Amino acid sequence: MSGALGFEVHHQAGPARTGTLQTPHGPVSTPAFMPVGTSGTVKGLTPLELREVGTEIVLCNAYHLWARPGHERIGRLGGIHKFMGWDRPILTDSGGFQVFSQKKLRKITEEGVRFQSSYDGQTRFLTPEVCVEIQETLGVDLAMALDECIEWPADRGTVGRSTARTTRWLKRCMDARKQPERTALLGIVQGGFYEDLRVAHAQEIAELDLDAYAVGGLSVGEPREQLLEMAALTVPHMPASKIRYLMGVGYPVDIVDAVIRGIDLFDCVLPTRSGRFGYAFTSAGKLAIKHKKYLDDESPLDPACTCYTCRSFSRAYIRHLHQSNEILAPRLITLHNVAFYQALLARIRVAIETGVEALEALREDAARSTAPIPA
Repeated sequence: MSGALGFEVHHQAGPARTGTLQTPHGPVSTPAFMPVGTSGTVKGLTPLELREVGTEIVLCNAYHLWARPGHERIGRLGGIHKFMGWDRPILTDSGGFQVFSQKKLRKITEEGVRFQSSYDGQTRFLTPEVCVEIQETLGVDLAMALDECIEWPADRGTVGRSTARTTRWLKRCMDARKQPERTALLGIVQGGFYEDLRVAHAQEIAELDLDAYAVGGLSVGEPREQLLEMAALTVPHMPASKIRYLMGVGYPVDIVDAVIRGIDLFDCVLPTRSGRFGYAFTSAGKLAIKHKKYLDDESPLDPACTCYTCRSFSRAYIRHLHQSNEILAPRLITLHNVAFYQALLARIRVAIETGVEALEALREDAARSTAPIPA
């Protein structure tokens, strides 16, 4: 393993591939899904529960940890792994999406982003150098470079200028690194929805020989067909020897479709956020536990699932907890949803080893699991 990461491809079925990502905190089997632990916790779940359902890597957010409790404090307390009790790999988002989402509170300049913190109202200034400092101080395995996430739709001139700035910021991130042997740096391909700009940017940053690469600027409100089209367009221009990460995606069928197009790594809030609102992903479809049809239903959330929730509790009981506003309800559904996603990724890896036809058949299962179950 050179630097902080190593990556080996094992099997391929068309562009889809299985592999092993080697990190300072252990291996990750790919394709892989990262549950989102924005503030140093995957909401409602303990590290032990995450491990028991097959989670090998989680995502935290550098911006939120910078704002509270502060990256320096976490560093003094032994780093993010010790702080949150997670001994496996961690990837941190840079804060670029928070810049994107807080449009009314920020000003982007060549130097960086000045914005008003949503936590305490104080003015903060996020630069590429600060972005790297935060993530290295946290001690994460994979750090995202600071980029400018482009809204959809946007005109060509705006996209071109923004993409060029992302490249300049990436080079500043590279120059700011002090611990490349411990924390890998990922560059993010931008270019909006202009094919030539996206291809050119992928080719440009591929020449920088980074530790890994991400497809950015997608899942920002565009139709899913455009998302998949841009992902498929970008992948061939990303180094085949490096991990490929599609940020912020998505539903089970979106993940399978992206794997078919050559993506290795995913994150999304859907399994945890849906769990908190009483929605469970199942092999029969997306289940809303609030419906009266589950009042006397003795079956588990998903008869095909072997997670603790499905082994131990009925839909009737979980509905009762949900309707009673008991905190156990979102915990149990979230645990099931994360287990469902991890089981899906395990099935994807097996399907790739079997061949293209098995992967296409699995896509049909994933599409069914995404559709709502009628009330």
